[in-house]
Amino acid sequence: MDIVHERAAGMDISKRDVKVAVRKPGKRKGSYVTEVRTFGATTNQVLALIEYLQSEQVTTVVMEATSDYWKPFYYLMEDQLPVRLVNAKQARNIPGRKTDVNDATWLAQLAAHDLLPGSFIPPEPIRQLRDLTRSRSALVHDRGKVYQRMEKFLESSGIKLSAVASTLTGVSARNMLDALIAGERDPKVLANMAQRRMRSKIPELIDAMEGRFTDHHAFMMKLFLQQADGLTEMIDALEVQIGEAMIPFQEAASAIATIPGLSDTAAQVIVAEIGVDMSVFPDAAHLASWAGVCPGQNESAGRSRSSHTRGGDSYLKAVLGTAALNATQQKDSFLAARYRRLYPRRGGSRALVAIEHTILTAIWHMLANGEVFQDLGGDYYRQRNQTRAKIRAVKELERLGYDVHLEPAA
Repeated sequence: MDIVHERAAGMDISKRDVKVAVRKPGKRKGSYVTEVRTFGATTNQVLALIEYLQSEQVTTVVMEATSDYWKPFYYLMEDQLPVRLVNAKQARNIPGRKTDVNDATWLAQLAAHDLLPGSFIPPEPIRQLRDLTRSRSALVHDRGKVYQRMEKFLESSGIKLSAVASTLTGVSARNMLDALIAGERDPKVLANMAQRRMRSKIPELIDAMEGRFTDHHAFMMKLFLQQADGLTEMIDALEVQIGEAMIPFQEAASAIATIPGLSDTAAQVIVAEIGVDMSVFPDAAHLASWAGVCPGQNESAGRSRSSHTRGGDSYLKAVLGTAALNATQQKDSFLAARYRRLYPRRGGSRALVAIEHTILTAIWHMLANGEVFQDLGGDYYRQRNQTRAKIRAVKELERLGYDVHLEPAA
């Protein structure tokens, strides 16, 4: 096997230190030796490691993506050394020989032959935006959990507010909860705090607000509301910061948001996860594979096994899944027509993944080539092949028991 890098380094990283194996030419022609050293994980130690690798004149450095421990090493090295982050599954060592030193030596050997593809690491502005959007997603999820606990606790007190109000986050529900915490127990007084459309449900609210809400319940509900309000303040602060971080990428986000089913928030998440430079993905298929929205391949001896989608970026897959569901509700869009076309043959889950794939493919072309999204319309498949559409419609009517005779319209 050809050697691409005469001097290569492999790094096995842990929380406290790193084992570094440098593979370089030996004294005899055609021979190679590997030197393994240990460095700490502090910034000073990482800087010393960089000096060591530079003195060894390595032309490639490979490290495994171990938890988040690789980040301080990669971020300090990316501007000074040809460093590459690789998937640990693609760099598995021989079973039964698992030590940190062996892992580092194995990585150096693979790096010398250039056998490990690098992982996608976005530039610093995108990484900062990603930190913000992921933090927002986590806080929104946490706030939802708080409201769920609040709803369960209300059930224990006999208050059935959530059975009448669609959400506990509305103005009417919040007014009633604040009054309950303040000591108000009269169901009629509480129900009359309803606002706007909720006022039509006052009779139901009077019945729902009858319960055994005690001082203990008031104390717990006050804590829950304070926690939810604190999370809301944090989310609002993140929204402001995200807006500032999105300024350089606003044009790309606005273009992405024109795709049916995608909101401005979803566009922000997509930009944060894949960036705006599509040169890192050779084509749309590579992006879809990286994101985990295409079928897997598992064939042996001519037999195809499971073709489940691989694990990908969970934040990206979540927002694509939501966008796909929203797109299927828009009757006059191409994405909805594609979903209806695939659903009878593939089922709902596979059809949704296909819509996610279509959305991501469109995004790649928009960012890579500066194209504008053009919806092909809900009648795209019917217009593309009118003869097949006619035959399909006739067969469907005949299956229902009709005798069909077609005549051209005048």
